[in-house]
Amino acid sequence: MGDMSNSDFYAKNQRNEDNHAAGFGCSVMELRSLMELRGPEAVVKLQEDYTGVEGLCKRLKTSPTEGLAGDKNDLDKRKEIYGENLIPPKKPKTFLQLVWEALQDVTLIILELAALISLGLSFYHPPGESNGESCGAAGGGVEDEGEADAGWIEGAAILLSVVCVVLVTAFNDWSKEKQFRGLQSRIEQEQKFQVVRGSQVIQLPVSDILVGDIAQIKYGDLLPADGVLIQGNDLKIDESSLTGESDHVKKCVEKDPMLLSGTHVMEGSGRMLVTAVGVNSQTGIIMTLLGAGPEEEEKKEKKATDGAAGINAPGSASLINVKKQDGAAAMEMQPLKSAEGGESDEKEKKKVSGSKKEKSVLQGKLTKLAVQIGKAGLLMSAVTVIILVLYFAIDNFVLQKNPWMPECTPIYIQYFVKFFIIGVTVLVVAVPEGLPLAVTISLAYSVKKMMKDNNLVRHLDACETMGNATAICSDKTGTLTTNRMTAVQFYIGDMHYKEIPDPGALSPKSLDLLVNSISINSAYTTKILPPDKEGGLPKQVGNKTECGLLGLVIDLKRDYQPIRNQIPEDKLYKVYTFNSVRKSMSTVIKLSDGSFRMYSKGASEIVLKKCSHILNEVGESRVFRPRDKDEMVKKVIEPMACEGLRTICVAYRDFSGDPEPSWDDESNILNDLTAISVVGIEDPVRPEVPDAILKCQRAGITVRMVTGDNINTARAIAIKCGIIHPGEDFLCIDGKEFNRRIRNEKGEVEQERIDKVWPKLRVLARSSPTDKHTLVKGIIDSTATDQRQVVAVTGDGTNDGPALKKADVGFAMGIAGTDVAKEASDIILTDDNFSSIVKAVMWGRNVYDSISKFLQFQLTVNVVAVIVAFTGACITQDSPLKAVQMLWVNLIMDTFASLALATEPPTESLLMRKPYGRNKPLISSTMTKNILGHGVYQLIIIFTLLFAGEKIFDIDSGRNAPLHAPPSEHYTIIFNTFVMMQLFNEINARKIHGERNVFDGIFRNPIFCTIVFGTFAMQIVIVQFGGKPFSCQPLNLEKWMWCVFLGLGELVWGQVIASVPNSKLRFLRRAGQLTRKDELPEEDTNDDNDEIDHAERELRRGQILWFRGLNRIQTQIDVVNTFKSGTSFQGAGALRRQSSTTSQTQDVTNVSSPSHVSLSNVVSLSPSAHPPSTIPFSKPSIFVS
Repeated sequence: MGDMSNSDFYAKNQRNEDNHAAGFGCSVMELRSLMELRGPEAVVKLQEDYTGVEGLCKRLKTSPTEGLAGDKNDLDKRKEIYGENLIPPKKPKTFLQLVWEALQDVTLIILELAALISLGLSFYHPPGESNGESCGAAGGGVEDEGEADAGWIEGAAILLSVVCVVLVTAFNDWSKEKQFRGLQSRIEQEQKFQVVRGSQVIQLPVSDILVGDIAQIKYGDLLPADGVLIQGNDLKIDESSLTGESDHVKKCVEKDPMLLSGTHVMEGSGRMLVTAVGVNSQTGIIMTLLGAGPEEEEKKEKKATDGAAGINAPGSASLINVKKQDGAAAMEMQPLKSAEGGESDEKEKKKVSGSKKEKSVLQGKLTKLAVQIGKAGLLMSAVTVIILVLYFAIDNFVLQKNPWMPECTPIYIQYFVKFFIIGVTVLVVAVPEGLPLAVTISLAYSVKKMMKDNNLVRHLDACETMGNATAICSDKTGTLTTNRMTAVQFYIGDMHYKEIPDPGALSPKSLDLLVNSISINSAYTTKILPPDKEGGLPKQVGNKTECGLLGLVIDLKRDYQPIRNQIPEDKLYKVYTFNSVRKSMSTVIKLSDGSFRMYSKGASEIVLKKCSHILNEVGESRVFRPRDKDEMVKKVIEPMACEGLRTICVAYRDFSGDPEPSWDDESNILNDLTAISVVGIEDPVRPEVPDAILKCQRAGITVRMVTGDNINTARAIAIKCGIIHPGEDFLCIDGKEFNRRIRNEKGEVEQERIDKVWPKLRVLARSSPTDKHTLVKGIIDSTATDQRQVVAVTGDGTNDGPALKKADVGFAMGIAGTDVAKEASDIILTDDNFSSIVKAVMWGRNVYDSISKFLQFQLTVNVVAVIVAFTGACITQDSPLKAVQMLWVNLIMDTFASLALATEPPTESLLMRKPYGRNKPLISSTMTKNILGHGVYQLIIIFTLLFAGEKIFDIDSGRNAPLHAPPSEHYTIIFNTFVMMQLFNEINARKIHGERNVFDGIFRNPIFCTIVFGTFAMQIVIVQFGGKPFSCQPLNLEKWMWCVFLGLGELVWGQVIASVPNSKLRFLRRAGQLTRKDELPEEDTNDDNDEIDHAERELRRGQILWFRGLNRIQTQIDVVNTFKSGTSFQGAGALRRQSSTTSQTQDVTNVSSPSHVSLSNVVSLSPSAHPPSTIPFSKPSIFVS
């Protein structure tokens, strides 16, 4: 089924039309055309053709209340006729396609060409026997010992090694893709939906939903199939993913009952009859239309993701359309526009494509590094070839005055090809093609392991970005707390009970009101079930706060189910569902005498404001005056909140039935309530959270809590978690105060104002989703610190979507999270636990370190090999390391080394240092010291062996050998020693922060040990049996011991290098900065195209140009001139927006001349262009008298 192409699928459906749905009253096509209607048209059509929804249910043989019976034959029949809820995934690339892609690599193509030319020429024998003598030195020794016959071996060996590389790369891509498909299908299997079957509510995997099912939908769901609404409460749907309209569409049975797959439920709840699944649903139809386009899409994709993400099938059932950057050429589910105000489609599209355009920190640095190395390699190889050709030409034709003879041409060409191959070899060695491999392996390995640590990674680069995180904005409920709500205190009838009392102590009237209010005014999907295990805690299903209240009903020895059975969900007259604006939920029921009663519950301070009466100790209502409210807040609500309890107020109101109130006039309806009770609900902090937060703080990550709870509750929980400590100077504010501080008179958010708030902010309470988004955006865009902040955000609700999307890394909750939140996130926490985030940080840092380890190793190999090949070629006209040997060293050792070093498991010590940040060079000064240090050691050894090896070992010199001379022992020793040194240096490369014990934890990584021993064994085989193809001569034991001994020297030398303090090596600072990701203006503006208007962008560019200008002027003009021409700098300060005033006080002390104020401002305010350490005028005060 999976591979069935879409056309087959249609054909099959068409065939099924004929037998008119075999016993069902509607065919697929009828249902499809029904689902294409909207609004009133749909209502009319339903009424005319099917006599309403009930009629449609009858035709589909299902019951609107009990659902399908769940009989296996019936289900199979439905599957056959109406299809499954799967969209056939795109075929994965075959292995051959991947091989073809791997062959597109430029260096490999050059090598293939060189090898083919070399092969061709080796089989060409020039006519006539004169070649030997008449071609002079060039022909000398060509026919040595019949060696000409072996001329083809080098070409063949190069081709063989190219084949190896291609196969390794293709295999890697293939396994990566397989892993990703596995991951994808796992994400899909985990997506379940509530369906009524046999009058039981069950959770079904989305792919098992069939036409005729009755699905229960609620706030936060992503609809898995098309359907018709049977009953709804205040239902609002975000259909922007299909229509592009950002306004929420109200759905009700009378006006617009059509629900479409792939749309999001933003408010309310209800039940729907499923009418179309899989390829027949609206999303499925669009996906099928896209079925033709994926190929093109994918090519673009490949370039964009740089192969990092593998291809993601928009896989089965996944109407979770995986985001574009996931590699799926699926339909783009556009981000939640609601919270950001509906922008125009154009802008939205730009936003979607640009959202992750900014490469991850590591990719940015690596791309830059690879380009630099590539350029250097190209230069070296070109110079090598030119020198070799010139040397040969001058030697032959100028010094020996040999004429160019036509019959000698092939021999000369053979020489030139040999030179060309040496040049290409230098290039191949210089380009670290193991690098992309190392990154891929490291990320793929980490992602796989992170699954075990409860992190399901949806976007590969999120894993590595997490290592650079400097701030985490976390939800409280469920992440920091256990999300098991229990009512522990409550206030009723003028009494504050510190523990739940005996029901006899309460007035029966108040008790009945309370129990009815809680039972009816909560989602009927919320239930408390008996525990799974004997003696366990009862299972809470649905909204956890409501579970806490239902628990209270049970604690008061009453049962909520009979009350619900008496008033089933479809008898509820009107429901005002909970949303982030109302912060309360109300349900209206019609009483037997025709009057109405509304039950209400919600955040206590919000509901109490709307109460005008309260029940007294006998259950009679009395007036509730403003001063009573204040007293209630002081005496009841604040003490509860200070103990970390969430306070919920339960209230009611009666309406006369004649005339019927206007239910749409919400402000009047939700007013004049009578308070019944205030309940304090406890949600205990997870036991492992305080420790995890401490680890974060040690690792230089600031944890902020953003919650919808009351400020006192939030503060109490933050203290328990260790986010704030008593006596510290930190901000805990609520949403209102936050907005007051960050908005100007016009109500616009100003970055300068946010910059004053966020560094000290630790708790943001009673926050709306927009506040969360504003805070995240404010921290990311801030320039108040030297480094751009990297922000991670956790969220579970639909309303968290915008903040999760905006953050550098969005964590969604796997258990409590809504589909919308999971959609917007990068990583899903399968256990909803904060301590899993700490694991993600550890893995992220480990990826970064693994790649640094690999770089340290790789660059040492490259530097040495390039210098050896280059100088060897220039001095002896032949590279001491042959092309095939170089390829073995380069490809095999790099590939294996990337595997060995990229799979180091993370250790706790990773959390003991601060994040690296965006501007830190990839190659630190310690690494540069190691690379240069080991490079020097290796070069000394190799050149000693090259120019004095024959004397040391008393063997024939291998220098200046003729064209097809047999391999010499001399050069074999050089090659063998070189490989041994790399092997031992690989062990050194395990540590990059200058640690002494390089063997620490080596046995925890079996892959590493296997690879080191495996490479060693392969090397023995190559040297002893490689012969002509590898240009090797077998060595005896003594020479082998010498090679190993010289290699072991690397470990000793490593200790010597570790003893040299970095401070002695000032010049390395600059070397390390080679790869600094200079935050160029282009990148700066790309970053947030959608958020920065043109003026501001110009302003930023202006700043940076000013900055450069200032820098140059400063270096050219001496101090006195600078001092005189102060006025010319005046504009620099003005260029920066109003912010100059705030920073003057901090940045500039004892400076009298205003020119310096503005100077230093430009300096201090443009960290994106140059970190302060590189700024020449860092101390303006020196000039001031």
